Amino acid sequence: MKTLTLVLILFGLSGKLIAQANPADYLKDIKTELKKEWPGNRTINLVFHGHSVPAGFFKTPVVNTLDSYPYQLLAELKALYPFAVINVINTAIGGENSISGAKRFKNDVLVHKPDVLFIDYALNDRGIGTEKARIAWESMIRAALKKNIKIILLTPSPDQNVKILVPGNELEVHADQIRKLAEKYHIGLADSYLAFHGIAASNKPLIDYMSQVNHPNKKGHELIMMEVLPYFK
Repeated sequence: MKTLTLVLILFGLSGKLIAQANPADYLKDIKTELKKEWPGNRTINLVFHGHSVPAGFFKTPVVNTLDSYPYQLLAELKALYPFAVINVINTAIGGENSISGAKRFKNDVLVHKPDVLFIDYALNDRGIGTEKARIAWESMIRAALKKNIKIILLTPSPDQNVKILVPGNELEVHADQIRKLAEKYHIGLADSYLAFHGIAASNKPLIDYMSQVNHPNKKGHELIMMEVLPYFK
Protein backbone atom coordinates (compact mmCIF):
# COMPACT_ATOMS: atom_id res chain seq x y z
CA MET A 1 0.00 0.00 0.00
CA LYS A 2 2.82 2.43 0.82
CA THR A 3 4.46 1.76 -2.54
CA LEU A 4 1.19 2.33 -4.38
CA THR A 5 0.63 5.63 -2.56
CA LEU A 6 4.12 6.83 -3.47
CA VAL A 7 3.56 6.01 -7.13
CA LEU A 8 0.24 7.89 -7.18
CA ILE A 9 1.83 10.95 -5.61
CA LEU A 10 4.74 10.88 -8.04
CA PHE A 11 2.61 10.48 -11.15
CA GLY A 12 -0.48 12.34 -10.01
CA LEU A 13 -4.10 11.45 -10.64
CA SER A 14 -3.67 11.81 -14.40
CA GLY A 15 -0.99 9.15 -14.46
CA LYS A 16 1.55 11.62 -15.86
CA LEU A 17 4.92 12.26 -14.29
CA ILE A 18 4.88 15.47 -12.23
CA ALA A 19 8.11 17.31 -12.94
CA GLN A 20 9.58 20.45 -14.41
CA ALA A 21 8.97 20.95 -18.11
CA ASN A 22 11.35 19.20 -20.48
CA PRO A 23 13.56 21.78 -22.26
CA ALA A 24 13.56 19.63 -25.40
CA ASP A 25 9.83 19.99 -26.08
CA TYR A 26 8.33 22.58 -23.73
CA LEU A 27 8.51 25.34 -26.38
CA LYS A 28 7.81 23.05 -29.33
CA ASP A 29 5.04 25.25 -30.75
CA ILE A 30 7.09 28.43 -30.23
CA LYS A 31 10.06 26.90 -32.04
CA THR A 32 7.79 26.02 -34.94
CA GLU A 33 6.71 29.65 -35.14
CA LEU A 34 10.31 30.86 -34.95
CA LYS A 35 11.19 28.78 -38.03
CA LYS A 36 8.48 30.27 -40.24
CA GLU A 37 9.44 32.71 -42.99
CA TRP A 38 7.65 35.81 -44.21
CA PRO A 39 4.80 36.15 -44.96
CA GLY A 40 3.79 33.20 -42.82
CA ASN A 41 5.57 34.27 -39.66
CA ARG A 42 4.52 36.47 -36.75
CA THR A 43 6.22 38.41 -33.97
CA ILE A 44 7.27 36.33 -30.93
CA ASN A 45 7.20 38.22 -27.63
CA LEU A 46 9.66 37.25 -24.90
CA VAL A 47 8.86 39.09 -21.66
CA PHE A 48 11.38 39.30 -18.80
CA HIS A 49 9.83 40.21 -15.45
CA GLY A 50 11.92 40.72 -12.35
CA HIS A 51 14.50 42.89 -10.62
CA SER A 52 17.80 44.57 -11.49
CA VAL A 53 19.53 41.55 -13.04
CA PRO A 54 17.14 40.98 -15.98
CA ALA A 55 16.80 44.78 -16.20
CA GLY A 56 20.49 44.88 -17.12
CA PHE A 57 22.02 46.67 -14.14
CA PHE A 58 25.73 45.96 -13.94
CA LYS A 59 27.69 48.31 -11.66
CA THR A 60 24.89 50.52 -10.37
CA PRO A 61 23.71 52.86 -11.86
CA VAL A 62 25.19 51.59 -15.17
CA VAL A 63 22.75 49.53 -17.24
CA ASN A 64 24.42 47.39 -19.94
CA THR A 65 21.28 46.36 -21.79
CA LEU A 66 22.93 44.55 -24.67
CA ASP A 67 25.18 42.50 -22.35
CA SER A 68 22.30 41.34 -20.14
CA TYR A 69 21.00 37.80 -20.49
CA PRO A 70 17.72 38.75 -22.24
CA TYR A 71 19.66 40.37 -25.08
CA GLN A 72 22.39 37.75 -25.14
CA LEU A 73 19.54 35.27 -25.59
CA LEU A 74 18.14 37.37 -28.43
CA ALA A 75 21.51 37.26 -30.22
CA GLU A 76 21.63 33.47 -29.90
CA LEU A 77 18.05 33.10 -31.10
CA LYS A 78 18.68 35.25 -34.16
CA ALA A 79 21.57 32.94 -35.06
CA LEU A 80 19.29 29.92 -34.67
CA TYR A 81 16.23 31.47 -36.32
CA PRO A 82 17.34 34.04 -38.92
CA PHE A 83 13.80 34.55 -40.31
CA ALA A 84 12.18 35.14 -36.91
CA VAL A 85 10.83 38.46 -35.67
CA ILE A 86 11.49 38.47 -31.92
CA ASN A 87 10.61 41.16 -29.39
CA VAL A 88 12.52 41.24 -26.10
CA ILE A 89 10.25 43.11 -23.70
CA ASN A 90 11.77 43.96 -20.35
CA THR A 91 9.34 44.73 -17.53
CA ALA A 92 11.97 44.34 -14.79
CA ILE A 93 12.58 47.10 -12.23
CA GLY A 94 15.78 47.42 -10.21
CA GLY A 95 15.25 46.89 -6.48
CA GLU A 96 11.80 45.34 -6.85
CA ASN A 97 10.58 42.14 -5.20
CA SER A 98 7.92 39.72 -6.40
CA ILE A 99 5.14 41.25 -4.30
CA SER A 100 5.47 44.51 -6.22
CA GLY A 101 5.93 42.57 -9.46
CA ALA A 102 2.69 40.68 -8.88
CA LYS A 103 0.76 43.90 -8.22
CA ARG A 104 1.62 45.29 -11.65
CA PHE A 105 1.54 41.95 -13.47
CA LYS A 106 -1.74 42.46 -15.32
CA ASN A 107 -1.07 46.00 -16.51
CA ASP A 108 2.68 45.75 -17.16
CA VAL A 109 3.19 42.13 -18.26
CA LEU A 110 0.05 40.47 -19.59
CA VAL A 111 -0.68 43.51 -21.73
CA HIS A 112 2.31 42.52 -23.91
CA LYS A 113 0.79 39.11 -24.68
CA PRO A 114 3.96 37.11 -23.96
CA ASP A 115 4.69 33.96 -25.90
CA VAL A 116 7.29 33.12 -23.26
CA LEU A 117 7.44 34.72 -19.82
CA PHE A 118 10.57 34.71 -17.66
CA ILE A 119 10.27 35.42 -13.92
CA ASP A 120 13.44 36.37 -12.01
CA TYR A 121 12.85 37.84 -8.53
CA ALA A 122 14.57 35.55 -6.04
CA LEU A 123 17.63 37.70 -5.36
CA ASN A 124 15.40 40.46 -3.96
CA ASP A 125 12.81 38.17 -2.41
CA ARG A 126 15.14 37.42 0.48
CA GLY A 127 13.75 40.56 2.09
CA ILE A 128 10.16 39.26 2.10
CA GLY A 129 10.79 35.60 2.92
CA THR A 130 9.82 32.41 1.14
CA GLU A 131 6.14 32.30 2.10
CA LYS A 132 5.27 35.77 0.80
CA ALA A 133 7.45 35.14 -2.24
CA ARG A 134 5.67 31.84 -2.97
CA ILE A 135 2.27 33.53 -2.85
CA ALA A 136 3.42 36.28 -5.23
CA TRP A 137 5.11 33.89 -7.67
CA GLU A 138 2.09 31.57 -7.72
CA SER A 139 -0.28 34.45 -8.42
CA MET A 140 1.80 35.42 -11.48
CA ILE A 141 2.20 31.82 -12.63
CA ARG A 142 -1.54 31.13 -12.42
CA ALA A 143 -2.46 34.35 -14.20
CA ALA A 144 -0.06 33.54 -17.03
CA LEU A 145 -1.17 29.93 -17.35
CA LYS A 146 -4.80 31.09 -17.69
CA LYS A 147 -3.60 32.90 -20.82
CA ASN A 148 -1.75 29.77 -22.06
CA ILE A 149 1.59 31.54 -21.74
CA LYS A 150 4.74 29.44 -21.52
CA ILE A 151 6.71 30.25 -18.36
CA ILE A 152 10.35 29.81 -17.43
CA LEU A 153 11.30 30.48 -13.80
CA LEU A 154 14.83 31.51 -12.86
CA THR A 155 16.59 30.67 -9.63
CA PRO A 156 18.77 33.45 -8.14
CA SER A 157 22.13 34.61 -9.39
CA PRO A 158 24.72 35.24 -6.66
CA ASP A 159 25.14 37.82 -3.96
CA GLN A 160 28.80 37.61 -2.97
CA ASN A 161 27.85 38.36 0.65
CA VAL A 162 26.15 34.95 0.70
CA LYS A 163 28.41 31.91 0.97
CA ILE A 164 26.99 29.95 -1.93
CA LEU A 165 28.68 26.67 -0.96
CA VAL A 166 27.14 26.64 2.54
CA PRO A 167 24.11 24.29 2.50
CA GLY A 168 20.82 25.95 3.36
CA ASN A 169 21.96 29.51 2.67
CA GLU A 170 19.22 32.06 1.95
CA LEU A 171 19.69 31.94 -1.82
CA GLU A 172 19.54 28.15 -1.85
CA VAL A 173 16.29 28.21 0.12
CA HIS A 174 14.66 30.41 -2.51
CA ALA A 175 16.19 28.34 -5.33
CA ASP A 176 14.65 25.19 -3.84
CA GLN A 177 11.24 26.84 -3.63
CA ILE A 178 11.42 27.94 -7.27
CA ARG A 179 12.34 24.42 -8.37
CA LYS A 180 9.28 23.10 -6.51
CA LEU A 181 7.07 25.69 -8.22
CA ALA A 182 8.38 24.59 -11.62
CA GLU A 183 7.56 20.99 -10.70
CA LYS A 184 4.13 21.84 -9.30
CA TYR A 185 3.02 23.68 -12.42
CA HIS A 186 5.08 21.64 -14.89
CA ILE A 187 6.71 24.75 -16.33
CA GLY A 188 10.23 25.69 -17.34
CA LEU A 189 13.18 26.22 -15.02
CA ALA A 190 16.48 27.94 -15.73
CA ASP A 191 18.65 27.09 -12.73
CA SER A 192 20.99 30.08 -12.54
CA TYR A 193 21.81 29.31 -8.92
CA LEU A 194 23.00 25.80 -9.77
CA ALA A 195 25.19 27.16 -12.59
CA PHE A 196 26.93 29.65 -10.30
CA HIS A 197 27.15 27.06 -7.53
CA GLY A 198 28.98 24.81 -9.98
CA ILE A 199 31.49 27.58 -10.69
CA ALA A 200 32.17 28.08 -6.99
CA ALA A 201 32.37 24.32 -6.36
CA SER A 202 35.05 24.03 -9.05
CA ASN A 203 37.17 26.58 -7.16
CA LYS A 204 36.72 29.29 -9.77
CA PRO A 205 36.30 32.75 -8.20
CA LEU A 206 32.76 34.06 -8.51
CA ILE A 207 34.14 37.60 -8.70
CA ASP A 208 35.19 36.82 -12.29
CA TYR A 209 31.48 36.56 -13.13
CA MET A 210 30.30 39.62 -11.21
CA SER A 211 30.31 43.35 -11.94
CA GLN A 212 29.49 44.22 -8.33
CA VAL A 213 28.53 42.32 -5.22
CA ASN A 214 25.08 41.26 -6.46
CA HIS A 215 25.06 41.94 -10.21
CA PRO A 216 26.62 39.60 -12.78
CA ASN A 217 28.93 40.95 -15.46
CA LYS A 218 28.69 39.98 -19.13
CA LYS A 219 30.29 36.60 -18.40
CA GLY A 220 27.84 36.01 -15.56
CA HIS A 221 24.88 36.95 -17.71
CA GLU A 222 26.12 34.51 -20.33
CA LEU A 223 26.04 31.78 -17.68
CA ILE A 224 22.37 32.60 -17.01
CA MET A 225 21.55 32.75 -20.70
CA MET A 226 23.03 29.30 -21.25
CA GLU A 227 20.52 27.92 -18.73
CA VAL A 228 17.68 29.36 -20.82
CA LEU A 229 18.95 28.56 -24.33
CA PRO A 230 18.26 24.77 -24.30
CA TYR A 231 14.52 25.49 -24.30
CA PHE A 232 14.88 27.06 -27.76
CA LYS A 233 17.15 24.48 -29.42
